[in-house]
Amino acid sequence: MQEISREQGDINLSQRRQDYQQQALSPQAAELIQRDKNAFLHQSLSTPVMHAIAKSDGAYIYDFEGNKFLDCHGNGVHAVGFNNDYVCEKVVQALRDKNTFTSRRYTNTNIVALAEKLIEVTPDELDRVSFCPGGSEAIELAVSLAKSYTKKWKTISFWDSYHGNGFQSASLGGERLFKQGLGPMVPGALHVEFPNYQNNPWDFTDPRKVDDEILRQMEILFEKEGDIACVVGEPISATPNMPTQYFWQKVKELCEKHGALLIFDEIIEGFGRTGKMFACEHYVTPDVLVMGKSLGGGITPFAGIVTKNKFNVLETQSIGHYTHEKNGLCGAAGLATLEYIEAHQLVDNSRKLGEKLIDGFKQMQQAYPMVGMVDGIGLHIGVEILALSGSGERGVDEAERIMYRCMEHGLAFKLIEKSVITLRPSLVITDQDAQFILDTIQEAIEYVMNESK
Repeated sequence: MQEISREQGDINLSQRRQDYQQQALSPQAAELIQRDKNAFLHQSLSTPVMHAIAKSDGAYIYDFEGNKFLDCHGNGVHAVGFNNDYVCEKVVQALRDKNTFTSRRYTNTNIVALAEKLIEVTPDELDRVSFCPGGSEAIELAVSLAKSYTKKWKTISFWDSYHGNGFQSASLGGERLFKQGLGPMVPGALHVEFPNYQNNPWDFTDPRKVDDEILRQMEILFEKEGDIACVVGEPISATPNMPTQYFWQKVKELCEKHGALLIFDEIIEGFGRTGKMFACEHYVTPDVLVMGKSLGGGITPFAGIVTKNKFNVLETQSIGHYTHEKNGLCGAAGLATLEYIEAHQLVDNSRKLGEKLIDGFKQMQQAYPMVGMVDGIGLHIGVEILALSGSGERGVDEAERIMYRCMEHGLAFKLIEKSVITLRPSLVITDQDAQFILDTIQEAIEYVMNESK
């Protein structure tokens, strides 16, 4: 069998996955997982699944035996927690009011209110909105806007990135996993490295050297390729890796110099996750801000873009002709999500608890040789696990052992780039929850170290 990529997550066909399921699953969960396996199309990162969930509430998911897991993955939809009572009530009210689906030739109060609220909470100059069902479509929408406006057709994005599974969004992505075997993708998709100051191809240790090398390569693409409509990237990568402010300022300057748009994909990082409402606030204001996942409050699938008024010049063209672009139910969920984030100061909570977690992991980094890079901001954190051998290589097996040990003790998360523990809990977590995350991962690290002696 072809080797399965671990770049975007822990694989679902490993022996450790089977061992965990034999030990942890109740008969009811095992039976439901088998039914799921029999019914759904199998694919990496998806079916077959790890576990069966009876319900989700707040920062936690629950199995059929009542065991709860603090979910630090949540597919990024749970900024305000799973099944948030306030969001649920607003969605129920929209159902009672029969203010749900609205076809494109009409509008409704919920969707207009959401658009107005997004214009209010996004950086200045971003004052035009368009919605769509999901993040992949939102990326397509943003790039279509850039190509139509600039009359150019090439793009620059980053290796190891993920932007969705449409042909345009997969072409932008820097992962083979999502386009292998599909034949020709959308032409003109060019790639460069994303800033990684600990692990980069040139072994540079100076962040400025890393930034300048990537910027040099981008400048070459702009000048020698030409016809570049946009640069597309996450302001902070999903791993996460945090670029310097200098890097994004210079990218923005390159875009302005060559007549390209800067598109930020904040499908994961938006809505408070980085300790600001949007991650771009740490850097520069993009020309197009792409959002999704938590926009639907964890209840309805919804995504969209916010852009500048000067790009509102395509009245004779359709670049986002989506059936549910003005769905009133989605509008109610999105507006309630933003209201809850503000009312409960979740952006500040993300900042404060993120500082606590990052400080705790940096202490572990000093104490345990198998803890490598610690990076992130707010509740968007990555902890690299290194091999116990001391070689400095990625600890792929060690990270998987840590993950399943944490699952046994009620903490769920995802591995990315083979051995990086990625932590994106709900923004509603408490100080006690943050301490539980630290204690559980530390116990798992010590368990794996002792088990290997």
